Amino acid sequence: MQGAIRLFKFSGIQVYLHFSWFIIGAYQLTQRLNNYQSPIFALYEYLALFGIVLLHEFGHALACRQTGGRADHIVLWPLGGIAFVDPPRRPGAVLWSIAAGPLVNVALIPVIELLWIFAGHSEWRYDAPDTFRLIQMIRYINFGLLIFNLLPVYPLDGGQILRALLWFPLGEIRSLQIASVVGLIGGAALAVLALMSWSIWTGILAFFILSRAIAGWQYAKAMIAEKKAAEAPPLMPQV
Repeated sequence: MQGAIRLFKFSGIQVYLHFSWFIIGAYQLTQRLNNYQSPIFALYEYLALFGIVLLHEFGHALACRQTGGRADHIVLWPLGGIAFVDPPRRPGAVLWSIAAGPLVNVALIPVIELLWIFAGHSEWRYDAPDTFRLIQMIRYINFGLLIFNLLPVYPLDGGQILRALLWFPLGEIRSLQIASVVGLIGGAALAVLALMSWSIWTGILAFFILSRAIAGWQYAKAMIAEKKAAEAPPLMPQV
């Protein structure tokens, strides 16, 4: 894949790391340095973030394969990760392929909570403050990623789950149109927030959501045109 480094392959799924990860990673590390006494823990936190993201994306990919779909690579980049999944064109298959990602975060909650409870009842807060702080941040990261991904804004997981649920009563095309419109509204709201807060990250995220929502709307239009062409009567030969 152009602009990305091969990391490893698991269960036939190739994992790539986009080159921009290093640039943004350096910036993110500088923002985290003040959270810890030892700078190495800032790196641990950033790696934990991408570890959780990677598990999330493997949830998508492996679930897609369970439905008979195709999922052969994952890309990690500054905004998180992307699992390139192609489930069968059935609402149930799409729903499971998308919902499996957030379910990984849900499964991680009791594990992280047990570790957090143990840390809270130990002397780590005083004897190993960096370790205590790292566990605290991992807890926030996992929960934050779960809540953010479940926002019903296409193409976030929540938006795609909304689309899959609407697919059952409304069909493939109409559900995609509605989800895309919701995505456009959510992306526009994020763009306004980015301007008001002068947040580059929020602006980049807004651009990503808007571009994918527009692509979803255009794909729905293409499916409508394809459907009309298939239903059109054949042309009669002119004599």
